[in-house]
Amino acid sequence: MVVGGGRQRAAWMLPYLVKTLRKEPLKPTNQTLPSLRRTFSLYDQINLIDTVPDDQLRFQGYSDTGFTINKVKYEGSLLIVENKIMSWAPKKFSEITTESLSIFQVLRPVPEILILGCGRNVEPVSPALRRFIRSTGMKLEAIDSRNAASTYNILNEEGRPVAAALLPYGVTS
Repeated sequence: MVVGGGRQRAAWMLPYLVKTLRKEPLKPTNQTLPSLRRTFSLYDQINLIDTVPDDQLRFQGYSDTGFTINKVKYEGSLLIVENKIMSWAPKKFSEITTESLSIFQVLRPVPEILILGCGRNVEPVSPALRRFIRSTGMKLEAIDSRNAASTYNILNEEGRPVAAALLPYGVTS
């Protein structure tokens, strides 16, 4: 009997809650990073991890020319390895070569995955570049730079060894 009373009360409160929520203006999320968990949670609205360790990098935003990481704006292409940020030479997708990723030939331990941010659009990775990345022992995930930054955040928060090579979001082929 209590369960039924609770359901009736919830059904009675629903119109009031909807009315209250509609009065709240929607806040625009101008170029904030999307979450891969969007369809399953309110990850974009709620930070599930309240405290990020000081030595851990977290992408907080992006622009057509760079990224915001740990409240610092970086312009241009970035290479992130072992929570270290480096400027990266490629300015467009065609400039991403085995030479531009040669650090992974000597880096130990090798990250589990390399997230390749292709700019605004996902680009096909050449077979030669795929073979090179596979030869280092890494897996490759090539996606647009906005989603690459979000993916990096998620994998890094999970403590997985991850590297990212990202072109700014404004780069198109």
